[in-house]
Amino acid sequence: MSERTVVVASSHGLHARPAALFTQTAAKSGVAVTITKGDRSVDASSILGVISLGIDHDDEVLLTAEGEGAEEALDALEALLLEDHDA
Repeated sequence: MSERTVVVASSHGLHARPAALFTQTAAKSGVAVTITKGDRSVDASSILGVISLGIDHDDEVLLTAEGEGAEEALDALEALLLEDHDA
């Protein structure tokens, strides 16, 4: 299992558009990815799950992935979270 802690850069957090990009990327990876904020974890490919976490600007999240291609999946997801999609 691979893990990564990332601070969300988007100035309005993971609202609809950046959450859609994030979940689509997670789904396309073909890897089981989980995103955790605080004590809640959800499937990273579920838009409703990701939005339900209420992830805001500067929140720290934990990404975990399992299986072949886990590091590559985390690289792509981390890059999305480090970009300000509201700029």
